[in-house]
Amino acid sequence: MSTPTGPGRPYTTSGLLRDRSATFGGVDDTADEPVEEDGRRYRRQRNRASVVDALLDLYRDGNLRPSSTEIAERAGLSSRSLFRYFDDVDDLMRSAVRRQQQRALPLLTIDAGVDAPLHVRATALVEQRFRLFDAVAPAATVSRLQAPFQSTIASELAQGRAYLRAQLVELFGAELAAMGTPRSSLALAALDVVTSFESFQLLCNDQALATHRAKAAMAGAVEALLVTGEMGEAAAGFVAGSGGSDGDGGSDGGGGTAGGGDGDREGPS
Repeated sequence: MSTPTGPGRPYTTSGLLRDRSATFGGVDDTADEPVEEDGRRYRRQRNRASVVDALLDLYRDGNLRPSSTEIAERAGLSSRSLFRYFDDVDDLMRSAVRRQQQRALPLLTIDAGVDAPLHVRATALVEQRFRLFDAVAPAATVSRLQAPFQSTIASELAQGRAYLRAQLVELFGAELAAMGTPRSSLALAALDVVTSFESFQLLCNDQALATHRAKAAMAGAVEALLVTGEMGEAAAGFVAGSGGSDGDGGSDGGGGTAGGGDGDREGPS
């Protein structure tokens, strides 16, 4: 998953974005299509998109479990006609999550080169995560609530998490490679957690930190994980107790870890 990131070039993961639907969520099945001769099909697509937009608006308003009546009213349609365009509420919810994920694609760029100093890369990563998570927060929350009950959403959530994990591998590849096994795999696992949507929520909502303090906490944790020369005594004790093996099928900070191992199993990242 190498990316052209020569000196001074921003880290954009252009290689990972060639097949966007396969790397960060599913295909947006409500996207506008060219007007066809069949006006009814065009109107169906337009109304379907209006319903999805209405649901996303309700999510943004804090209503994470809107009724079909509320969705129809926001979309300007009758409640009875709502499910002409979707099989059921689950189908509508899946479409809304996919639409939000596709809208988030421009926010995936990390504005730092892989050759930049560590603190510059850590800062750029945190800025990207906060932009992304702030934009997708309502739909991201719903997807995590629904993933245990809807396999499609669970799969797309796993893809999104694997994509963000792969960004960590590429951006901090030099530091991870210098650690050696098993420290690199442990550091990557911790980085994945520290820079996750769940951590963003804990810092901003549960701990109610001001944005700049929440960013400082995340960036500081990222740097601390990457500049420590040796594995801490507590972590070393757990590894020794397992016979020196990761025990999770993962590997060190390479491409395999980014896309595989326990990190992709849903319960529900």
